[in-house]
Amino acid sequence: MTEQKIVNRLSTVGIFGNILLTTFKLIAGIVGHSGAMISDAIHSLSDVFATLIAFLGVKMSQKKADKAHPYGHERLECVASMILAAILLFTGLGIGATGLQKITAGNYDQLAIPGVIALTAAVVSIVVKEAMFWYTRHYAKILNSAAFMADAWHHRSDALSSIGSLIGIAGAMLGFPVLDPIASVVICIFILKVAYDIFRDALNKMLDTSCSEEYENKISNYIAQQPGVVHLDMLRTRMFGNKVYIDTEISVDGDLPLRDAHDIAQHVHDSVEHNFDNIKHIMIHVNPANE
Repeated sequence: MTEQKIVNRLSTVGIFGNILLTTFKLIAGIVGHSGAMISDAIHSLSDVFATLIAFLGVKMSQKKADKAHPYGHERLECVASMILAAILLFTGLGIGATGLQKITAGNYDQLAIPGVIALTAAVVSIVVKEAMFWYTRHYAKILNSAAFMADAWHHRSDALSSIGSLIGIAGAMLGFPVLDPIASVVICIFILKVAYDIFRDALNKMLDTSCSEEYENKISNYIAQQPGVVHLDMLRTRMFGNKVYIDTEISVDGDLPLRDAHDIAQHVHDSVEHNFDNIKHIMIHVNPANE
């Protein structure tokens, strides 16, 4: 399956799946008199926009480099992830505020007892959203897409929020109606945590953060073992969206002709870019080895 087909399929499943689930949960929340389920439905509705933004972010990040953007457009995917985080943030705060308002207002005896349909909707949501999480996560790894990985965790946050809904609705049905708005507050906390994680990851990639120490050590050892390389003098990495740029200096025999030294550097360049995923470019500077 081509990369474009994967992107289209993920977007279709995410958008239409969430529209159907949102409709079902909203009806169940209204008919079943459950504020937690209505909050859960609003969370699912935000998933529709999240998937759409992830799709647009990935599409724009795939644009080829041009005169104004000679390094490409990969960081647009980070922008999409930040927008997703913002959507989650405001969704979570809205849900939490509604739940806190009902808790602080008192009058728990006047709160409506949720119906069986709300409980059923919570179970269905947990199963469907967890399945969507694993499905999206699988293909996000294949694409190495931060935006779709953020979308996957958005699905997981919805599954977790539905667990909170299930507990709150079940507790309310057992005679503790205050558990329904408490569940909304718990949902809010889950959503805010996911929003923070997504935003932090996107920000790191926007700030040219280096790759992990394990990844750098692996590349360093690989370069040092290449034919003609006497010593690896320096290696720096930086994340650029879902791609990696590398700057490195190697030492070769100082008595070699320039052409031979260049051939060694070219071999290292081609070999690294071929054997390590997601490297957009490696720049190699050649130093003469000390006697």
